[in-house]
Amino acid sequence: MHSWLREIIAEDVRELTWQQAKVAALADPSRAKAFGITPTNVDEIIQARSQLLKSVLPVFRQFYQTTLRANFEQMLALLWDLWLPLAMKLAAHHQSLNRPLIQGILGVQGTGKTTMCQVLSLILQELGYRTLSWSLDDLYKTYSDRLALLQQNPRLIWRGPPGTHDIDLGLNVLDQIRQEETSVTIPRFDKSAYAGAGDRTTPEIVTDIDIVLFEGWFVGVRPIDPKTFDVAPPPIITEADKAFAREMNRQLSNYLPLWERLDSLILLYPTDYRSSLEWRKQAEQQMVAAGKSGMSNTQIEEFVNYFWRSLHPELFLKPMRRSPSIADLVIEICPDRTFGAIYSL
Repeated sequence: MHSWLREIIAEDVRELTWQQAKVAALADPSRAKAFGITPTNVDEIIQARSQLLKSVLPVFRQFYQTTLRANFEQMLALLWDLWLPLAMKLAAHHQSLNRPLIQGILGVQGTGKTTMCQVLSLILQELGYRTLSWSLDDLYKTYSDRLALLQQNPRLIWRGPPGTHDIDLGLNVLDQIRQEETSVTIPRFDKSAYAGAGDRTTPEIVTDIDIVLFEGWFVGVRPIDPKTFDVAPPPIITEADKAFAREMNRQLSNYLPLWERLDSLILLYPTDYRSSLEWRKQAEQQMVAAGKSGMSNTQIEEFVNYFWRSLHPELFLKPMRRSPSIADLVIEICPDRTFGAIYSL
């Protein structure tokens, strides 16, 4: 953690501390641009961020103790360097609209979507905004509907890929929120139902939502040229694999109206997509160590390969990190799960 950040937390701030904080904020031009920091406004931004840090610190500390496993000082540095400026960016975006903000967050398994949404919600609540964390997973079709879907396409052995969601339900919810309906019914999904197959559960009633954090493993992803699959990376190997990948790509077209409801999109981009396999193995090992049931390494590899065959990160995500027409902000995730480059498009 930055030595000067300890002084800000301890409220023992000297002029040198502010200078160090300002230099750090401007040190990476791409990151500074992404968060709207310039030499002209850096004083104002650092002051505002330090005040927000102090107000959010008690609830963040409680969240850390109940949820996060990482080193606390590392989490504080991450709070200062990423989560606070990102929340301030979302708050400013909301203020520029005359309606609720719909913020998309795209990230494959293990990139920290859930944690990011939880922390952003804590900060935004401290800023006075009503925030809804909502997942593409909450739009899965019912258990019975997915059984019927499996009859039509036996390759859809797990929920998750394009075609397994109720898009019209998602459109209805987002439109109600955008139109500032006083009360909106939010569908929720229980992944533990039917021995892990999952099904809809009791919906949540929300009121007066200001900001929606809509996350998912392919939120905002668009179809690509079907010819791309003629020569595709593993595990898209056989002709059957290629046919399945093309079908999932075709299904993506049905999601475009849903993506059009997004006001902006954050891409959590793993610098090596294969890291998500290792992250999943680590997560399962932690579950087993905690006495819960978990998948074997072979089962995990089959599971992850299934998702890579449906929407391969190398084919779909890699082009997005340089496409300003799709993603607005890119946050790179290194194999050790630290954050790398952060830049706006």
